[in-house]
Amino acid sequence: MGCDRNCGLIAGAVIGAVLAVFGGILMPVGDMLIEKTIKKQVVLEEGTIAFQNWVKTGTEVYRQFWIFDVQNPEEVVANSSKIKVKQRGPYTYRVRYLAKDNITHDSESHTVSFVQPNGAIFEPSLSVGTENDTLTVLNLAVAAAPHLYPNAFVQVVLNSLIKKSKSAMFQRRTVKEFLWGYTDPFLSLVPYPISTTVGVFYPYNNTADGVYTVFTGKDNISQVAIIDTYKGKRNLSYWPSYCDMINGTDAASFPPFVEKTRVLRFFSSDICRSIYAVFGAEVNLKGIPVYRFVLPPMAFASPVQNPDNHCFCTEKVISKNCTSYGVLDIGKCKEGKPVYISLPHFLHASPDIGEPIEGLSPNEDEHSTYLDVEPITGFTLRFAKRLQVNILVKPARKIDALKNLKRNYIVPVLWLNETGTIGDKKAEMFRKQVTGKINLLGLVEIILLSVGVVMFVAFMISYCACRSKRVK
Repeated sequence: MGCDRNCGLIAGAVIGAVLAVFGGILMPVGDMLIEKTIKKQVVLEEGTIAFQNWVKTGTEVYRQFWIFDVQNPEEVVANSSKIKVKQRGPYTYRVRYLAKDNITHDSESHTVSFVQPNGAIFEPSLSVGTENDTLTVLNLAVAAAPHLYPNAFVQVVLNSLIKKSKSAMFQRRTVKEFLWGYTDPFLSLVPYPISTTVGVFYPYNNTADGVYTVFTGKDNISQVAIIDTYKGKRNLSYWPSYCDMINGTDAASFPPFVEKTRVLRFFSSDICRSIYAVFGAEVNLKGIPVYRFVLPPMAFASPVQNPDNHCFCTEKVISKNCTSYGVLDIGKCKEGKPVYISLPHFLHASPDIGEPIEGLSPNEDEHSTYLDVEPITGFTLRFAKRLQVNILVKPARKIDALKNLKRNYIVPVLWLNETGTIGDKKAEMFRKQVTGKINLLGLVEIILLSVGVVMFVAFMISYCACRSKRVK
């Protein structure tokens, strides 16, 4: 009887040990299976989850605009006063609803090329007014004239055309005109062939962004979705250095198994440059654990603070010998127009940038850019891209509309918030296919390991106790 009992206790201990060992073995094996499955599904090729969502996003993406309505135009023109602005918005459009086009695979280089068609559909229910709302805004053609034509004689000619067309430094335009284009009366009088249509985002509809070439990750998963710098580089001969080359992905996804220490690099055609984000916090998004990566202030720092930004300091006067920070001159990829990009309301900009402007209230929560990335797959499940478009306006003695200005203005014309969040159905599907399976496997591993250890310890204690009694 005693022998039977001892045998039973030993058998129980052995079973517990086996369970514990099996649980321990299952953990690395399970991790290997998860890694293998993820690596297969994030490759950009026909039949994978990543390719399906890459070709056409299943998330509704909206771009909200807040336009700065100038409150004192006459005062500014006459006395070079501070520009008083009041933001009007949001005016919301649905964007990125068109699938990528001209998709071409290269099996030798493991890359895929494409263009991204552009389109914008106005969403009245998500807007404060209609596209026909009229605002007082900067006259884009008049403001750019002295930059594009610095010759004094040419400016005299342009001045006569500006006066003849009754144009001024500021104008009244509808939201639709200002964003997407209008026929400018001043440019219409220019006696040689030029484009007479002006708009902050003109042309946009029925255009395409690209061509881009990205790695599929077929041969190297750490390169998946990363833009091929040489094939993907735009036809911009002035891009000679690292800081103004195309680096990273398009921010829709990143190579899988993202760690908090990783710097996520991505390219944005809106600002004509690659930029980066760093880990900010852990966030729960519809039951899915994600890492929030944020755009750091150093991304818009001066070359003195961040040498990587040296290529965006193109002159010494406006930038105060490259010491001003918070704005980037992207004029070279905007056909020489004096366009500067910043965060909304000059968030993280040096005080001198916003000093000539009244009515701005920078706010970290409302005006910062972030990406919520699921760390195992590298998929971006939610994002908010927030940027401000500004125009540099300088005094011009030969142009009456600008001759009374006594200082340079970096005039904010609008800021945008482009957002997208994984939908409820997609989130549920993601939880079942990815998060749920990983959590279940992890739970099974822990249960087997825990039960095995408990059984082994319990039976060994009972065995020792039984042996002690027999000795007595």
